[in-house]
Amino acid sequence: MSTTKAIQIKKNGGVEVLEYVDVPSPVMKGTDVLIRNHAIGVNFIDTYHREGIYPVSLPMVLGREGAGIVEAVGDQVTKFKVGDRVVYLSPGSYAETVAVAENMVSILPLELSFEIGAACLLQGLTGLTMVQEAYSIKKGDTVLIHAAAGGMGLVLTQLSKNYGATVIGTTSSTEKAELAKQVGADFVINYTCEDVYEKVSEYTKGLGVQAVFDGVGKDTFESSLKCCAPLATMISFGNASGKVPPVDILKLGAKNIKLMRTNLFNFFTTPESFHNYAFQLLELVKSKKITISIFKTYLLSDAHLAHSDLEGRKTTGKLVLLP
Repeated sequence: MSTTKAIQIKKNGGVEVLEYVDVPSPVMKGTDVLIRNHAIGVNFIDTYHREGIYPVSLPMVLGREGAGIVEAVGDQVTKFKVGDRVVYLSPGSYAETVAVAENMVSILPLELSFEIGAACLLQGLTGLTMVQEAYSIKKGDTVLIHAAAGGMGLVLTQLSKNYGATVIGTTSSTEKAELAKQVGADFVINYTCEDVYEKVSEYTKGLGVQAVFDGVGKDTFESSLKCCAPLATMISFGNASGKVPPVDILKLGAKNIKLMRTNLFNFFTTPESFHNYAFQLLELVKSKKITISIFKTYLLSDAHLAHSDLEGRKTTGKLVLLP
C-alpha cells in the first residue's frame, strides 16, 4: 500500500497530539483532482479541530487549504489537467498529497507563488464573502475589525478599504498597530491599554460602526455589540479567545442589531460558487489590491511549532507549511 507523509491527530489536545506520520495515499473519485502540495496554509480553525472545539472524527489529517501541482485527474474532471498549478480548499491538507473535489480547486496564476496561493485562499475567501455577503460594505461605512494585524485581520482591512469603508482595527501592541496601518487601517486601538468602546465612540463621534468583524470570540463579543450603531451587523467568525457564551437575543433589540455567525463553505451554494469567488480573490491579489503577508514558513514536520506560534499571539500575517 502506498503512503504519504501527513500531520495526523488521534486524540484532541495540545500541540503534542500532532503526529508526523505515514498515512495511506489518497483514494481518488472520478470528480477528484490529485494534488502534490508545494505549500499548505495554517489557520485558526486547524487549532479548533486539534483541540476539539469543533468536533471531528478521529484519527484526522488536519488542514483546510493548499497549493501545488496536479498529479492526476479523475475520469469525470473537465477543468484541470496533469501539471496545472492550482490552489484548493479541502480537509486533510496537512499532507504531501491530497485528493480534492474538482469544484473546490482553482488555477493559480503564474504571477503568484505557491506560498502566496496557500496563504491567501481560506482567509481571503472568508474575507471576501464577509464583505460581500455577510455585510455588503458600501462607501462611507465605518467597520470595526478585531485582531487587525493577524492574517485574517490584514485581509479584512484591505478588502474593507477596497470597498470604501473607514476601518477601525484592534491590536495588542504598537508594532501590530503599525502593520494594520500599513495596509490601510484608519484608526487602531491597542486593547491592552485602551478601552475599545470608548475609542470607537471617539472615532465615530458617538455613532458606532455599521459592521463588526469579530474573530476573537468570547473576550470581545460584548464590547463588539456595544460598538454597533443602530441597525448594524455584528459578524462573529472565530473563537481565538474561546467560544462565545449563549447570547440573550433581547440584547440585539436595543439597536436592532443583526447578528451573524459565518461558515465559509455555506456560501458555496452552487458548483460554480467557489470558482467565482476564488477567481475574484486571486485577481485582487495578482493586481496587488490585496497584499498577502506571510509571517513565517515551517516544514510540514514542524506543524507543532506553527500551532504554538499562532496560539501564542506571536504572529502577524499568515503561517505556511512546506512539505
